[in-house]
Amino acid sequence: MNIPTQTSESLDGLCSIPALLARNAAQFGKQTAYREKEFGIWQFWTWGQTQAEVRALALGFLVLDIRRGDYVAIIGRNRPALYWAMVAVQSVGAVPVPLYQDAVAEEMAYVLEHCGARFVICGDQEQVDKVLEVQETVKCIEEIAYLDKRGMRKYDHSHMNWLEDLKREGRAAETRLGAELDKRIAELSFDHTCVMLYTSGTTGKPKGVVLSNRNIIVTSKNSSEFDRLRPGDEILAYLPMAWVGDFIFAIGQAYWSGFCVNCPESAQTMLTDLREIGPTYYFAPPRVFENMLTTVMIRMEDASPLKRRLFHHFMAHARDTGPKLLDKKPVGLGARLKYRLGDLLVYGPLKDTLGLRRIRVAYTAGEAIGPEIFDFYRALGINLKQLYGQTEASVFITQQPDGEVRSDTVGVPSPGVEVRIAENGEVFYRSPGTFESYYKNAESTASTKDPEGWVATGDAGFFEEGTGHLRIIDRAKDVGKMADGSMFAPKYVENKLKFFPNILESVVFGNRRDHCVAFINIDLGAVGSWAERNNIAYSSYQELAALKPVLDTIQAHVEQVNESVAQDKILSGCQIHRFLVLHKELDADDGEMTRTRKVRRRIVEDKFADLIGALYGGKDRIYTETEVTYEDGRKGQLKATLEIRDAKVFGVAATQMAAE
Repeated sequence: MNIPTQTSESLDGLCSIPALLARNAAQFGKQTAYREKEFGIWQFWTWGQTQAEVRALALGFLVLDIRRGDYVAIIGRNRPALYWAMVAVQSVGAVPVPLYQDAVAEEMAYVLEHCGARFVICGDQEQVDKVLEVQETVKCIEEIAYLDKRGMRKYDHSHMNWLEDLKREGRAAETRLGAELDKRIAELSFDHTCVMLYTSGTTGKPKGVVLSNRNIIVTSKNSSEFDRLRPGDEILAYLPMAWVGDFIFAIGQAYWSGFCVNCPESAQTMLTDLREIGPTYYFAPPRVFENMLTTVMIRMEDASPLKRRLFHHFMAHARDTGPKLLDKKPVGLGARLKYRLGDLLVYGPLKDTLGLRRIRVAYTAGEAIGPEIFDFYRALGINLKQLYGQTEASVFITQQPDGEVRSDTVGVPSPGVEVRIAENGEVFYRSPGTFESYYKNAESTASTKDPEGWVATGDAGFFEEGTGHLRIIDRAKDVGKMADGSMFAPKYVENKLKFFPNILESVVFGNRRDHCVAFINIDLGAVGSWAERNNIAYSSYQELAALKPVLDTIQAHVEQVNESVAQDKILSGCQIHRFLVLHKELDADDGEMTRTRKVRRRIVEDKFADLIGALYGGKDRIYTETEVTYEDGRKGQLKATLEIRDAKVFGVAATQMAAE
């Protein structure tokens, strides 16, 4: 499929985010650019007002002596003022470096010191406290600014400013510094750094990915035109500001297309706010869609028998008809009428409840999504698609065009992107969005991006014959061989397991082994709801995870997945022979996951080596002690005796096991 590419030469001088902001303020200055819910009320700002806010902040930064090339860290939840701060930082020729707000002080210290941040902008008191804590070792920080002044009255303000005060100082300095600000904005080119985003650090220390204005703007233009994004669209900005996806959607595409960015009141109110806004353009990682589906299934368990029958009856029809209607394929009159009735009784109310009624385009990425989960949303008539991307690509490597959407591929190369498959199956790409470098890491830059601009993704995949769609198998480093030479691809099995609402996370082992084993995390919400309905008392995650009925249910799920995996000739050897339910949730604070909720497989393997040994050693129980980090930062020991279970395997794997 050939899609016209866009180059920086065709962008009419729009070579920076501040330049796009000026265009938006001029062309549709009275249209809403940002909304934020505070104290239960939605506040809004037009593009004209946004330009005024950004300019005031930028002038305030000049008063603080932020220089060209400085790195300015930004830490907090999604709020318009923090997005404005990023654009204001760019306006003065400096580089914004957003950090994960839930990172502990030690993680923040590494990034702050690595980028040499002179200034830090914090969302609230909690973030200020973490920065003050690391200032004992990170000596480069000179000034701190904060957005929410609650709790800040008694702090030493000799090197600390409230953002509102900075804006007031900036407005007062317009006559004195306005010409200097205009000069700095005019100097910005495609080659200037737009943002520096740190990788999640799945395999080691995070790396600072340097992305230029060319990377962000050309990618935003191409991807916006691919999905026909427009000023009237609405998004909900709720994902971490330090993640490349949020930067592209809430700044890159928003400023290119001129659509409205809505910021929820808090993480706890996100789903309520989603229903109130009803976005037309929506992105969520698979975990969010999984959690939504889990909530739906829990509610259906509590519904009346009539409602359950209606739900299952119409969903069975929707799974066949819904995707065909989305793809504009022929559907009989009777099937169309039944689908409309289902939309009136089931699909429509369900989409209203989820806040997805107005969705025109939705994407998921970051991890592979279970096909059953993906198909569920498509069945409802939600135009959910998959994309494949990386921080180093400014997100987009492949996308699914409308009418060519499937659960088992990640689409065709995005506009302007070239993709090739190496002899070992690894996926390579190059595009206008390809990152400039890893900051202060020439060695990693050279090993990732060759002199011709080709970037090694670290993922294994292949192009389908006939369709030209890319299929990703797994991380290249995680794809291996079983002892008999058959392929080992753990993510394929893990995603199937996570389709079940009761299973939150899974980690499958088996490389160079005779068979596969698995760790499983139960979903506390789903399993806890089941326990309450059945009057089963429990006091903790650990106690709930060890209950016999819970283990029986998980075993049934594992065996159902085994039966499905057995039907794949290439991956049938990846069936799970033995498993255990972990006594704790895998947690980013304990180093077992990244801040973007990706499992650090090697760390999990080392940390729970005793459990893996027991799974392969034939034991039916194992006592273990694990260090955990509590919410207040204290460390503790969690002790447990875990039950290990055998699971039924099917087909080829069953035959091999019998022979052994």
